[in-house]
Amino acid sequence: MSVRNYSSISDKIYELSDKSIKNSSIDPTLYTVHEVKRGLRDLDGKGVVTGLTEISTILSSKNINGEYVPCDGELYYRGINVRDLVNGFESDNRFGFEETVYLLLFGELPNQSELSEFNDMLNGYRTLPTNFVRDVIMKAPNPDIMNSLARSVLTLYSYDKNANDLSIPNNLRQCIQLIANFPLLAVYAYNSYRHFTKGKSLYIHRPSASLSTAENILRILRPDKSFTELEAKLLDLALVLHAEHGGGNNSTFTTHVVTSSGTDTYSSIAASLCSLKGPKHGGANIKVKLMFDDIKKNISDWTDDSEISAYLEKLLNKEAFDRSGLIYGMGHAVYSLSDPRSDILKEHVGLLSKEKNRTKEFELYTKIAELAPLVIAKKRKIYKGVSANIDFYSGFVYSMLDLPEELYTPIFAIARVAGWSAHRIEEIINSNKIIRPAYKSVSTHIDYIPLNKR
Repeated sequence: MSVRNYSSISDKIYELSDKSIKNSSIDPTLYTVHEVKRGLRDLDGKGVVTGLTEISTILSSKNINGEYVPCDGELYYRGINVRDLVNGFESDNRFGFEETVYLLLFGELPNQSELSEFNDMLNGYRTLPTNFVRDVIMKAPNPDIMNSLARSVLTLYSYDKNANDLSIPNNLRQCIQLIANFPLLAVYAYNSYRHFTKGKSLYIHRPSASLSTAENILRILRPDKSFTELEAKLLDLALVLHAEHGGGNNSTFTTHVVTSSGTDTYSSIAASLCSLKGPKHGGANIKVKLMFDDIKKNISDWTDDSEISAYLEKLLNKEAFDRSGLIYGMGHAVYSLSDPRSDILKEHVGLLSKEKNRTKEFELYTKIAELAPLVIAKKRKIYKGVSANIDFYSGFVYSMLDLPEELYTPIFAIARVAGWSAHRIEEIINSNKIIRPAYKSVSTHIDYIPLNKR
């Protein structure tokens, strides 16, 4: 009896792959002939309207005399400008992620008493079932923490006696529990991978009820549990800015699609996690960080505009880094002149770069953010402006916080589960139809041939 090797691809699989490619490739001109909006976008890049939401608003243009003109980007959570939200909790010198979660879930800002009660609720739920870390998280550790996170979320279904109850109170309870536990699920998965795969020391720190979400992430991640106030405040800001971004982004749309089928919370959130892990979505900040590692190796003078521009042209010409033809962190599907999240984050990154003695790197980021749009405009035909998006700076922030690259996208998920939860509740309340867009068949009819005559 032969032992099948599942880790390799046989010559036969390659042969079958060629057949699959040949018989599954669609003539690109047919998309135009049948007016298919690929990626659910119009030709100008605007998303096709597929639903309504009150959870967040994204503005990238304004109607002036009947004509839509690009403007600096604006982002609103439940009608409140994110910049005002950030200024509000920063002026009080407090953390803002928990307040943001409350706003997204319940549609209004909490008063002091409501915020305290909600913090107590999150802290009360910030615990995993008995032996869950040992029996689930530590089993089959792997470097892709997003996969580990999705597996843990699906397994939590088994510990929930009311897993299939679709009532709003029960779904809120499930969502709040997941929001509270995502930091533990992600960091413990990384610690397990670090120990069992890399041979490092294993430590599982318990969260502290007196700390915020951002503080607890740093506490349970670091061997000595220590962190500075500035580190925690900047991580908190990153969580706030990543918490929500409309119903049309890939992972949130996934939340709506899967929720509309009537499935449980754990399945819906796990599906959104699988969407977010893709490098075209939540994994982009890692690409930015790796790109800058390559830039720092290949540019001798970080202040020389001409040398930097020449390298950026090489990126576009597929002659540098991963030869993808992309300058990672530049451009966004919605924003044109500016990404408000990137602007807000940049205003704070300089302070952390001083604390970490990495101001020269910050200046390099700033210079590339200025030069890249000019190089792109020169080399490419674009229908709208190009500017730095939030991924451009978030990877730099995470590297200054000494977060391992394996946690970059999970940190995104720790924040975005708040938005997914709000959209799941909204879908349950407002929709009674399963989301089912149409695909037009362009295949030809072929007569069946009996097996003995093929």
